[in-house]
Amino acid sequence: MHLNDPLSILKQYWGYSSFRPLQEEIIESVIEGHHTLALLPTGGGKSICFQVPGLCLEGICIVVSPLIALMKDQVEQLRSRGIKAEALFSGMSKREIDITLDNCIYGDIKFLYVSPERLRTELFLERAKKMKIGLLAIDEAHCISQWGYDFRPPYMQIADFIQEFHLEKLIAVTASATKEVKEDILSKLLFKAPKIFKKSFARANLSYSVFDLENKESKMMEILNNVPGTGIVYVRSRKRTQLIAEKLRRNGVSADYYHAGLSPQDRVSRQEAWIRGQIRVIVSTNAFGMGIDKPDVRSVIHYDLPDSLEAYYQEAGRAGRDEKKAYAVILYHQGDIEDLETRTEKSAVEVSFIKRVYQALANYYKLAVGSNALSSFDFLYADFTATFNLPLVETYHALSKLEDEGLIQITDAYREASRILMLLKPEELYKFQVAHENFDPLIKVLLRLYGGELYVGFVNIKEQDISKLVKESVPKVIKDLEYLQKLDVLEYHHGSDQAQITFLTPRYDANNLPLDKKQIAWRRQVTMEKAKSVAKYAQNVIRCRTQIIQEYFDEQTDQECGVCDVCLEKRRKVTTIGEKEIMSVLSRGDHSVQQLKKTFPNVGEEQIIQALRMLMDEGLVYEYHSRFGLKSDQPKT
Repeated sequence: MHLNDPLSILKQYWGYSSFRPLQEEIIESVIEGHHTLALLPTGGGKSICFQVPGLCLEGICIVVSPLIALMKDQVEQLRSRGIKAEALFSGMSKREIDITLDNCIYGDIKFLYVSPERLRTELFLERAKKMKIGLLAIDEAHCISQWGYDFRPPYMQIADFIQEFHLEKLIAVTASATKEVKEDILSKLLFKAPKIFKKSFARANLSYSVFDLENKESKMMEILNNVPGTGIVYVRSRKRTQLIAEKLRRNGVSADYYHAGLSPQDRVSRQEAWIRGQIRVIVSTNAFGMGIDKPDVRSVIHYDLPDSLEAYYQEAGRAGRDEKKAYAVILYHQGDIEDLETRTEKSAVEVSFIKRVYQALANYYKLAVGSNALSSFDFLYADFTATFNLPLVETYHALSKLEDEGLIQITDAYREASRILMLLKPEELYKFQVAHENFDPLIKVLLRLYGGELYVGFVNIKEQDISKLVKESVPKVIKDLEYLQKLDVLEYHHGSDQAQITFLTPRYDANNLPLDKKQIAWRRQVTMEKAKSVAKYAQNVIRCRTQIIQEYFDEQTDQECGVCDVCLEKRRKVTTIGEKEIMSVLSRGDHSVQQLKKTFPNVGEEQIIQALRMLMDEGLVYEYHSRFGLKSDQPKT
């Protein structure tokens, strides 16, 4: 083994002695220079597939990622392993961006996480010319496809960046891609002679079930009582998260709720309590789970129907990452199917209303036409809609359409740490302290807490820690830091708790907003088809559920999982025929299905075929396998 050997790097930084299935092959493909697409299910270790080759190869690895929270999480994880990583995201000042890019050019930064729209900015393009880019990794690559469930238009500009810098070492990774999405990824990233690695979407340890019933609450309690261990309950509305969590607590289940409307501090504390096992069940909207690696989740219950099978597979896949038995359950009744259809239909809003909402945004932030490309602002949804008397649901969908068109991006609230950078050199700072004795204690505390790092780049700080040492209130510390910034002693950014909206393009005149009406109509149709797939999956009582999911993601198989509710019900029905009776008949010689139907007049043809397959799977009639011909209309034993 040597320094750039993938396995030695895995051991050194991650502490693992071996790779998971397909990881090593994917990594070798990337290092050898093949354009590589990795389709790995949730929990399959996608990030390792570009982080290890990023360390093996010379130069920096640029990672394109759509979510700030995901970027920050991966950067923090890399840093915790002693790997130098940075991220560029909305809300950073020009100075912060300057310093980060300089560190990537002149320092030893190995990973730079960026949003796709950042790749096209003049500043980034100029600085990137001075970087040695060893690898470009496209995370959440399904975002490039309009067939996908999370389309992000700026992803379609990544190919321009690849061509401009003549990048050869490329990897795209995603956990969920249909046939159309996979083809889109390869074509829109201009992959040449790509190597595609696809791990099966089947999870042998994960049992899928769907229950059609009126009393969902009672069934949820039954599941949680019968399946010990950590769980997640997904619901549609923020209000319902709280109601169900309270019901669980009243029934003796340790539970709490989580949604994007909570303060960042509450979200972090509840997430960490759940990860540590202090809370058994978290009841959440789909805001919960991204980037969380908790391997011992035993049950994921969907109390409401998801919008797509892609979303369901991602969320259900958070169960059983430790490869031990786990359960993914959907609870629904007919009214939920109708609600899903209505919800999908309501997502279609008129183009005139979309323009009205865009104009309201421009007025809300006082933006002039042609200004503010890539500018970010705090976004208070309730205040925005109230200010302009906009209907809540329709406005939500209009904002989604503006995101689909690549005009804006809305980021859920997250706790962004406060940051400072010292602008004065040490000798100049000392003179300032002598001349301004009232600021001397604060500056000494900053130097004691954060040292020389203050001169290298922006450092995350906690005003509470500073206030304890200077024996002043937190508001006084914030006020003093803001005043030091005015004096050009340091640059200070106070942490934000608010959701953010970013204008991805210069502000348009709303009347000339470049909206593609045909494309909007087509996207609506795609969304409706995805909802129908969910309804069809829920109402299915015949086919193996894992097979349905595999087929949806373009994976054909005759193998049934044997552990979903449908398979278990088939197995139960087989026992009503009686293994001994079937074996007794088969032992007398060859039999067609028609002959077996006469022997078992109360059993249907499909059930007989299924019974034979079950017995074959169990190896009880393996010796007859060559004479079964089960794929024909008239199989024989």
